[in-house]
Amino acid sequence: MSDRIEKFQYAGEKADRLDKFLVTCLPEFSRARLQGLIDGGFVSINGVPAKKSGQSIDVGAEIEVRVPPPVPSGLVGEDIPLDIIFENDDLIIVNKPAGMVVHPAAGHATGTLVHAVLGYDPDMEGIGGEERPGLVHRLDKETSGLIVLAKNERAHRWLQDQFRLRTVEKTYLALVDGKPPTPTGRVEASIGRDPSHRKKMAIITTTGKGRDSVSEYKTLESFRDHTLLEFHPFTGRTHQIRLHCQFLGCPIVGDSIYGKKHVTAEISRHFLHAARLKIILPNETTPRVFEAELPAELKRVLEEVQR
Repeated sequence: MSDRIEKFQYAGEKADRLDKFLVTCLPEFSRARLQGLIDGGFVSINGVPAKKSGQSIDVGAEIEVRVPPPVPSGLVGEDIPLDIIFENDDLIIVNKPAGMVVHPAAGHATGTLVHAVLGYDPDMEGIGGEERPGLVHRLDKETSGLIVLAKNERAHRWLQDQFRLRTVEKTYLALVDGKPPTPTGRVEASIGRDPSHRKKMAIITTTGKGRDSVSEYKTLESFRDHTLLEFHPFTGRTHQIRLHCQFLGCPIVGDSIYGKKHVTAEISRHFLHAARLKIILPNETTPRVFEAELPAELKRVLEEVQR
C-alpha cells in the first residue's frame, strides 16, 4: 500500500500556524497525529520539510502531507465469534458478551474484543497509524451489551466528538437489591480512585479530587426484594452506574466489588446490560437506534426474582 498524498494551499489573510491550518484540512486526524506526521518529516511547506508543528505559514504557501499506510499494531487477530448488530465501512457495533475484556491489558493479552474484531476484519484501515480498531467507549468485563468500534481515523474522530459532547444516548438495564430512594431520579457525584483500594473506584466527596459523573434512572419493574432500573449515563466514568447504584443504597445484583457480600440471586456476573444506543453515524444527520436484548442468563434471573 502506497502513501496517501494530500496537497493544500494556504489562502488565509495573514500568516498562521501550520498545525492549526492542517487541523482544518484533515479533521479526521487528531492534533497529536498531525504532530507525529510533522515530526516524522511527512509534511512539507513549499517543497521543504516542515520543522515544527507551530511553524508559521504565509499566504499562498503550498502544503503537502504524506500519510504513510498503517503499520501492524503487533496484535494478532483471533477467530472469536461476534454478535454483530450493525456494520459498515466506518464502524462496527457489537453485542459484547459478559466475560469478554474489551481491549488488551495486563493479564489480558489475548481473547479481547479488539482481538476478535481484528480477526473478523484484518484489512481494516485502522486508527492512529496502526492497523487496529478504535475504541470510543468501554464496557466492564462482566457487563454485556452494545459497544461501538471505529474502523478508521475519520470515524473515530466523529464518534469521539459525539461522546465528548454527550450527544450519544446510552441506555443500560440494571437489576438492583432493594430499591432506590425514589422511583426516578438523577445522580450527580464525583468519581475517582478509592484511596483505600487502588483497584477500585469510589464516590469522592473532597472538592476537586474526583471527576464529575451524572446519571438519570427510572424504575421499570419492582419485585419483592429487587428492582429493575433503566439508567441513562451522561458521562462515562469507570464503574459509573455500579457506583451510582451503590450510592443510592441499591447495589447491582451480583456485583462482586460494589454489591452485597452475599449474592441475592443465582447469577455468576453482575446484572448490568448496555441495551440501547442512539447515535449519529458518520456522513449521516439523523440519529439511529441500536438495541440488544437481555442475554438468556439475565432473563432467567428476572424470572426467578418474580416468583
